[in-house]
Amino acid sequence: MPKQSNTTFICQNCGYESRKWLGKCPECGEWNSLVEERVVTTKRGAGRNSFRLREAKAVAYTEIESQDDVRVSSGVTEFDRVLGGGIVPGTLVLLGGDPGIGKSTLLLQVADRLSANNVSVLYVSGEESERQIKLRGERLGVKAPNLLLLPETNLENIFREIERVQPGAIVVDSIQTTFSSEIESAPGSVSQIREVAAQFLLLAKNRGIPIFLIGHVTKEGSIAGPRALEHIVDTVLYFEGERHHNHRIVRATKNRFGAANEVGVFEMTNSGLAPVANPSQMFLEERPVDAAGSVVTACMEGTRPVLVEIQALVSSSKYGTGRRMTQGADQNRVALLVAMLEKRIGMQLLGDDVFVNIAGGLEVDEPAVDLGLVTAIASSFRNQPIDPQTAVFGEVGLTGEVRGATQASVRAREAQALGFKRIIIPTSNTQGLERLLGLRVVGVRSVEDALAELF
Repeated sequence: MPKQSNTTFICQNCGYESRKWLGKCPECGEWNSLVEERVVTTKRGAGRNSFRLREAKAVAYTEIESQDDVRVSSGVTEFDRVLGGGIVPGTLVLLGGDPGIGKSTLLLQVADRLSANNVSVLYVSGEESERQIKLRGERLGVKAPNLLLLPETNLENIFREIERVQPGAIVVDSIQTTFSSEIESAPGSVSQIREVAAQFLLLAKNRGIPIFLIGHVTKEGSIAGPRALEHIVDTVLYFEGERHHNHRIVRATKNRFGAANEVGVFEMTNSGLAPVANPSQMFLEERPVDAAGSVVTACMEGTRPVLVEIQALVSSSKYGTGRRMTQGADQNRVALLVAMLEKRIGMQLLGDDVFVNIAGGLEVDEPAVDLGLVTAIASSFRNQPIDPQTAVFGEVGLTGEVRGATQASVRAREAQALGFKRIIIPTSNTQGLERLLGLRVVGVRSVEDALAELF
C-alpha cells in the first residue's frame, strides 16, 4: 500500500494544523501548543475493513422502528439517570474527571453489574496491570464472572482481542494512553486521539457494542485533547467533586440519547461509589438552626430538583471598598445583586466584605437561585435569621423585580417532601401550587416584598 509521510505542526488544544511552527495558535489563542507530528496518509479507501460501517441506503423516516425499549440498565441507578434511562446499544460514552476522583472505580462497578447480568465486558487498561485492577476489585467487592481484563495500549492488538472474545460491552482506560501503530506520533497527541476515537466509534456503531472511554482532563478542567473528541462521541460525562467531601457528581454535558445537563449524585464509601437517592437531604443534613445568613433555595440539576443551603457573611471592612468572594456561585452575579440591594433596597454594602458559600461543595449557576442569594446576604447584613422551615427561589432583576422560574411545581413539591412549611416564589409561578398540603406558598413581585415577608 503506497504511503506518503510528511511533517506538520498540530495544536494540542484545538487541533489546528500548520505547515510551520507558531508560538501562538491562531485558532484558539493558546501559547506554545503546536507540536510537530509525523502524519502518514494512506491511499483513499484503505483502512480496517472489519469495522467499516455497512453500506448506507436512504430509508424513509416513517419506516424506521422505534427503539425506546432497547436501553439496558447498568445496574447503577444514578449512572442510568445521567445516561438518559440506561445504556443504548452502540453508544460511545466519554467520562472525564480529575485524577483519583473515581472514574475507574465507577466504570469497574458498572462492569461488575453488567457482568452479573450475563453480559461479557472487556476492560482495557493502559495504566494498570490486571493484578492492580483485581486488587481494587476485591476492595470494592467485585465478583464479575464475565469480566475480562486486557492490559494493552496498542489499538490493533485490542481489536484482535475484541474479534476473539466478542464482548457485549467495552471499557477503555484511558483513551490518551491508547495508540495506533499506523500513525507515527506519540500516544495522547491530537492525531492519535482522533484516530483511536474514530475507530472505536466505527466499532460501536457497526457491532452495536456500548463503549466507555475514560479521558484525562487538563488543569483547566476540560478533557485533554482536541475538541473534536467531544464531537465524535455520543455522550460526554464529567466527574466532579471536592476531595474534602464524600459526595461525587457525574454531570452530562452532551447526550444524543437523553437530556443534557442531567446529574447523578454518588457518595464515596469504603466499598466504592454508592448512589444517593435523595441528594437534597444529604446537602441539608448539617444545616445550622437560627443562624443569620443561611437560607434554603430550590435549584434544578437537569430534570432533578435539589434543595441546597446558601450561606452569606457580611462583615465590615477596614478598607474603602469591600471584597466579594464566592464559593459555588458566580462571583459576577453576586456583585450585581449586591449593587441592586444597595441601590434599590438601601442597604449600605459598598464598604462591607460579602462572602457567599454553597454548602456541600455544589456549584449552582441558574438564575432561579438569585432570590436565595439576595435573602441570605440581607439576613447576614441585618443579623436576623430566616425561619428554617422556609425555602425560596426566583430570578431577580436589576430593578429589584422577582421573575418567574422554570419547573416551579417540581421545586415546590421537593420542598414539601422534605417538610418545609413555607416557600417564597415569584407571583407568576403560584398558579396550581395552592393545593400543596402542609406548604404555604407565598408569591412576591419584588425583593422588597420578599424581605418584608421573611423579616
